[in-house]
Amino acid sequence: MTDFLLLVLHDRDEAEDLARTLAAAGWAPCAVHKDLLAGEDDVEDADWVVELATAPDGTPAHAHRDELESLAERHDAFVTD
Repeated sequence: MTDFLLLVLHDRDEAEDLARTLAAAGWAPCAVHKDLLAGEDDVEDADWVVELATAPDGTPAHAHRDELESLAERHDAFVTD
């Protein structure tokens, strides 16, 4: 298991907006970057990820995976390690 959970979105603006919202709610670190996931070979098809390690209550993001997966579904996104 990695230290981070990644929220993977297709759109940069949406990833940045979601990261700002999560950071304001107390999630950390909410870093956004472009990422080629395994199997991707076209840079234009790369997704945007929001890195999350710590939930607002100080517990690891992994402890809130179900909550984050529900959030991801509302944004046509997904969660991965």
